[in-house]
Amino acid sequence: MEWQDQGVLIGVRRHGESAAIIEVFCEQHGRHFGLVQGGGSRKSAAMLQAGTQLNLSWRARLEGQLGSFSVEPILSRGATLLADRHKLYAFNALSSLLTKLLPEREPNPQLFSHYMDLLSAMEQNACWQARYGRFELELLTVLGYGIDLSGCVVSGETVDLTHVSPKSGRAVGRVAARGWEAKLLPLPQFLLLNHSTEISAVEFFEALRLTGYFFAIRGFPSAASLPEARQRFQELVARRANELDDHPE
Repeated sequence: MEWQDQGVLIGVRRHGESAAIIEVFCEQHGRHFGLVQGGGSRKSAAMLQAGTQLNLSWRARLEGQLGSFSVEPILSRGATLLADRHKLYAFNALSSLLTKLLPEREPNPQLFSHYMDLLSAMEQNACWQARYGRFELELLTVLGYGIDLSGCVVSGETVDLTHVSPKSGRAVGRVAARGWEAKLLPLPQFLLLNHSTEISAVEFFEALRLTGYFFAIRGFPSAASLPEARQRFQELVARRANELDDHPE
């Protein structure tokens, strides 16, 4: 068995004295593991950094085997991620969700395309927080845990949607939500747009809290909690939102 693809490195661990097992999110082959001979060396360590985009050749005698990768770097994002704590935490949070929730070896080219758009936005500092929030929303949909924002669950109205029901995962309009706000989840308005825009730290936190709630109860029902990396990122954004709220410009 053999194939070629491109992907982003989302995890790596040493194997034996000199090899490494890497985890990549690929365009045509989904989330995939493979062995890299020599991947544990100092020379390879600089290349096998989380976030690096790679050309990949995978080989195995049988399809179900771990197999081995030959890798060639396309683009390193290490400097971008290490230079900004929020971006590093965001990448680690995404990697933890992909690792825990995406079925191994199941292709999803559309999700991969949006993932690459998000990484590009992070590099260019172009509304990446809004893209992150929308990516998590799409990931929920891909997994079958989707939040329905098409209309109010009570009235059917498609405008002035302000909240989401934690029970049904469906949107609730402003009028229907009146008096029930404490039992509902706020709906950041940027999640209803078809384009990315600048958002505040408070809006970003509300988006993370919304998607995080449904990841926890639907994606991790036994533990009812998010992966640690995703929790740390939400806590970081929450602190940022609180700081700005305490010291408005």
